[in-house]
Amino acid sequence: MKMNPFDSPFRVSLGSAVFFLGLVAFRSLSPFVIGASTGAAVVGFRVFLDSLTGEMSTSESLLTHLPAAGYYISFSMMAAAVRFRQRMAAPIRAGTVGAALDFLANACELGIRYGMGEPFSFSGQTIIVLWLFAILRSFCVIGVYNMWVTKHVRSLAEARKQELERLMMVSSGLYEEMFYLQKSMALMEDMTRKSYDLYSQLIERKHVEPRVALELAEHIHETKKDMQRIFAGLSKLIGRQSVRGRVPIAELCAMVIRANEKYASLSGKTIAFSYNGHIDLMTDQLYPLLSVLNNLVSNAVEAIEKAGDVTLHARLRGSELIIEVEDTGPGIAADDIAWIFQPGFTTKYDRRGNPSTGIGLTHARDIAQTLGGHLQLVKSEPGQTVFRLAVPTARLLQDTPSAAEMFSDRNADRQGNAVI
Repeated sequence: MKMNPFDSPFRVSLGSAVFFLGLVAFRSLSPFVIGASTGAAVVGFRVFLDSLTGEMSTSESLLTHLPAAGYYISFSMMAAAVRFRQRMAAPIRAGTVGAALDFLANACELGIRYGMGEPFSFSGQTIIVLWLFAILRSFCVIGVYNMWVTKHVRSLAEARKQELERLMMVSSGLYEEMFYLQKSMALMEDMTRKSYDLYSQLIERKHVEPRVALELAEHIHETKKDMQRIFAGLSKLIGRQSVRGRVPIAELCAMVIRANEKYASLSGKTIAFSYNGHIDLMTDQLYPLLSVLNNLVSNAVEAIEKAGDVTLHARLRGSELIIEVEDTGPGIAADDIAWIFQPGFTTKYDRRGNPSTGIGLTHARDIAQTLGGHLQLVKSEPGQTVFRLAVPTARLLQDTPSAAEMFSDRNADRQGNAVI
């Protein structure tokens, strides 16, 4: 759609609206680049059409249509000068400024044509027509642009709404799992105490009611069911499979650090955790190593009063993997060092004054020995306590059966015993 108000090659059309829209939409490009490239494309296309019809020579056609490039170049330069793209937040004002730029750009093209000696008649009616076209094209472009922006904003809002709903579902699911965890934690603490009491009675060869062992088995069974529910719920929320295959030692230590960072934060302590080690070793002995390291690092967190540092050092020494857990806590009293690995020995009490079970370090030492290694206290003084775990690398590289395989084997054993 176009018109020639002066009975000359000068024209006004809705095609310029496409250029206007591109000028405000393609913000990554310079306005002058858009104006110059559009002007060159328009002039080139008109010259090409004239060459097909043969109405005039290429040079005449070029001189005739070259002023049209002045419209696009002058429009883009004025748009850059008034920072037109920053005015798009106010549609009415942007439409008014756009109409003024359109009218002035047409005036620049007319001035170029007049300077090149092109005859045309100019009147007040012509000015009105140019203003009408300028207003029409400007507000048309502003309207289309705002519809596109509105659609884009709505799509973003819908995406954010869906993400918020998903996060609310996740939060609701985690809130539900938290109750199971609190219940299981209390139940496991009670089981630990009763198990140690049972151990003490057996050591002292006292009579033990069979009912005590049965109650422990029932509590363990209930805890296992709770753990299964929690694991199923978290797996559904997170959408991840069980950990399989070998895990790098660095990632294993990172898992321990991340878990205990949350523990320290929950305890209201400011503790800086770090890992120091450059070893290329992977293992599938994930759960035993996690048990030992989590015990050592959580003990370090509990030992530090308010603020401090906990560092994990990992290195290879001969055929052994050495992992040292160092903290800046108050250290272990000299009189207690000989007893820290004895079952039942503890210096920790809860808020009600109940002592801890005192089997954490014993359990960690037993796991280390099961792996063919050892756990020892290397150094303990105010401001520096170091525990060292040493495990043969050959044992770390051995394959261990998965939980599913162990469960299958256990069921097979039960069925075999039932047959016998």
